[in-house]
Amino acid sequence: MRVEDFDYELPERLIAQTPLSSRDESRLLVVDPVTHDIQHTHFREITSFLREGDVLVLNDSRVIPARMYGEKVDTGGRVEILLLRPSEREQSWIALTRPAKRLRLGTKIRVGNDDDHVMVEVVGVEGEGLREVRFWSDEPVVDIANRLGEMPLPPYIHASLEDKDRYQTVYAKHVGSVAAPTAGLHFTEELLKRVREMGVEVHTVTLHVGIGTFRSVQVEEVEAHEMHSEWYEVSEATAEAINRAKSEGRRIISVGTTSLRTLESAGATGRLIPGAQETDIFIYPGYKFRMVDALITNFHLPKSTLFMLVSAWMGTDYAKEVYGVAIKEEYRFFSFGDAMFLTRRAPVDGTSQV
Repeated sequence: MRVEDFDYELPERLIAQTPLSSRDESRLLVVDPVTHDIQHTHFREITSFLREGDVLVLNDSRVIPARMYGEKVDTGGRVEILLLRPSEREQSWIALTRPAKRLRLGTKIRVGNDDDHVMVEVVGVEGEGLREVRFWSDEPVVDIANRLGEMPLPPYIHASLEDKDRYQTVYAKHVGSVAAPTAGLHFTEELLKRVREMGVEVHTVTLHVGIGTFRSVQVEEVEAHEMHSEWYEVSEATAEAINRAKSEGRRIISVGTTSLRTLESAGATGRLIPGAQETDIFIYPGYKFRMVDALITNFHLPKSTLFMLVSAWMGTDYAKEVYGVAIKEEYRFFSFGDAMFLTRRAPVDGTSQV
């Protein structure tokens, strides 16, 4: 299977640069991959497509303002640090750095500005631009990042973000992601209240979105691509609720591909197993979904692993057809863009979900 098979043409003007004034005013493309029925609406109307007994699964990971800038103490050269995950050493994190070649062991960096800064030292060289950096401060690194860091917006977003909270879901709780689980950005607290009031169960999982979200597929054959691993956790309560719903034939609706990848990883046997694990699950056409019956997701980049996931859900040709409809109707694409609700998954084994 060739990566080129997952390419499509997108006018640059359709790449959303800023969030809309209200989260739930984004547009919603409702797609049934079995009947090929397509409806155009707005996200605030998603309750029209939910029903009592459904289970909505959210990823409650919280984004770290992980992008930090500083200068080398010895030369004054500018440095960019993107925090990825804590390391085993005290006050130390693994980070993607630029220019990595000039950041050798022992290099000291002053992060921040004249009025507020902290000293950082390279204490480990990991390869591929990765460095282990230590913050010489007693203040928790996450607190330093909240004060001095910027949201690590994707490279296709060129506008500045005026409000950091707009790159967080309203239910973000557990700190650890370097990118937002963007399908959840459309929900307001009021909309979630309406969802619960209509008898839909709402449960959370946690998957910390990692560096893989910023990296393009570099191989020609899909099967040769290797995913970066990401940490996830499923609570006992969530596992019990989802397993009960599955046994009763109720729909499991994933809000976003991160929730889906968590559920499919922890539910590889067809039953959701609670606990914390790392996953490098790679979903592309031919994959048989086991846990998730419907999916809420944004529009994804050409040739990306997430577009491959959507293609696994409804078939590559039909995924391109649906994206073509969205482009013709001028939907907004990517992180701050509009959403799709894929109400069922296309059969890969002669059966379909109700």
